[in-house]
Amino acid sequence: MEEKNPIECLLDVDNSDPIVLYDENDKPIKFEQVALIPHKDELYAMLKPIDKLDGVADDEAVIFHFEEDESGAQVLSVLGDDQLIDEIFAIYLDLVKEEEKAITEKSQKSSKTASKSAKKDDSKKSETKKSTKSTK
Repeated sequence: MEEKNPIECLLDVDNSDPIVLYDENDKPIKFEQVALIPHKDELYAMLKPIDKLDGVADDEAVIFHFEEDESGAQVLSVLGDDQLIDEIFAIYLDLVKEEEKAITEKSQKSSKTASKSAKKDDSKKSETKKSTKSTK
């Protein structure tokens, strides 16, 4: 089976496969993609290790920065700047809040629409009952 390019996988909105990266000993490490976060004309990937990874708690993720290597190829490097990590994480939390808000609003609109439809159905049933009674 051909190994997929991790950057292509990250950028593919239809990809649901794990992202496979390699450590300094060429050991494959599988990650679940949490988010892609643009910030100040740069792109960052938040990835959660699928298997236990030293130094990363079960509820933590690792932030990678998209960079170019010496040959001009796009590569991922672990972000080490604590201030920038905090900024990226804050952006991520804002994106999650926006998504939750959009879902809530959509759900509320659906509920209102369903409620209006139910009221219309109830009033039609009422009218039908009235007309049925009056014809007897």
